[in-house]
Amino acid sequence: MYTPHRLKPSMGALSCTLAALIASGFIANAALAQQPTGQNRPPTPVTVAEIKPENTPATFEFTGKTASSRQVEIRARVEGYLDKIAYEEGSLVKNKQLLFQLDPDQFKAALASAKAELAQREALLTNANLTLKRVRPLAKQNALSQQDLDNAIANQLTAQAQVQAAQAQVDQAQLNLGYTTIKSPLNGLSGSSNFREGSLITPGSNSLLTTIVQLDPMWVNFGIGENEVLKIRSQQKAGQLKGPGISKVEVNLILADGSAYPQKGYITFVDPVVNAETGTYNIRAEVPNPSNALRPGQFVRVQIKGVFRPDAIMVPQRSVMQGPNGKFVYVVGPDNTAQPKPIDVGDWYGDQWIVTSGLASGDQVVVDGAVRLQPGAPVQIQPTAAPAASPAKP
Repeated sequence: MYTPHRLKPSMGALSCTLAALIASGFIANAALAQQPTGQNRPPTPVTVAEIKPENTPATFEFTGKTASSRQVEIRARVEGYLDKIAYEEGSLVKNKQLLFQLDPDQFKAALASAKAELAQREALLTNANLTLKRVRPLAKQNALSQQDLDNAIANQLTAQAQVQAAQAQVDQAQLNLGYTTIKSPLNGLSGSSNFREGSLITPGSNSLLTTIVQLDPMWVNFGIGENEVLKIRSQQKAGQLKGPGISKVEVNLILADGSAYPQKGYITFVDPVVNAETGTYNIRAEVPNPSNALRPGQFVRVQIKGVFRPDAIMVPQRSVMQGPNGKFVYVVGPDNTAQPKPIDVGDWYGDQWIVTSGLASGDQVVVDGAVRLQPGAPVQIQPTAAPAASPAKP
């Protein structure tokens, strides 16, 4: 029987296979050798910002609420029936404008009676004066007793006192008559009337007719937390904050729709004690309101300006990164390599961080391209793109 034999690889085939493996390994090693190492890779293009300390405005923002700078309760001072409501409820009223008219008839009658009483007392005084004028010469001639002279003098003094009392009654009657005409004591916004025509108005706790609130100037009340106050004081003590006194800083308002109120205000009151319920210092600013755009009870954002940070160091927010040990930036060293530098930051100013420590004047901080860097990586500084020019106006 015929038995087939297995084919044995020839020496030529083995040689070809071995040569192929060696060649492929050599090529792989050559490719690895050509790959750039961490030190030999091409520089990363970046943009930088050179640190230049400069005086920087410091803005503080709080939530406030507008309030009338003067609020007057209009009350009746005499009892009477309400004849007329002479103003439009909720409208702006002017100083001395008629608001309410009470029935004046009974007060006119009272004034006429007081005047009649005064006339009677003046007549008695005239008679007493004439009597004394006749008695004095007779008393000097001993034609009348001293008692008669004394009685004449007393009658004259009594008549004078009665005239003065009657005059006071006339003045009071005139005041009461004037109180029936109720006018606005200021320019302001009127409230609704608490009474209707024909109502009996009685002076006292229930005599409030309406309320007038002054709109110009307007007050803005807001609070500053105790921690914020302590922080500001420590920065002032360290020379990191400077500015005018509290009464000279500028107050700007941002309305609910995000628009800026055009008028600037100033702080007029600072509560010397901390509010036990809120833990804040209550502060009041006064803002002009000539167009009556502000109304009491509006919520606004209060920005305090006029304070500045001397020689402040700032970096763009996008250049600051967060590491396991805190915030840091990359700084370009003398050998054009990126070196991480830990920093401490404070408040924001626009789109920049205010750096309180970690950087010095002249440092070149990487702004764009920092996310692609590693410590010691070579960098190539690119020019910063100039801002686009505004289109020419026709």
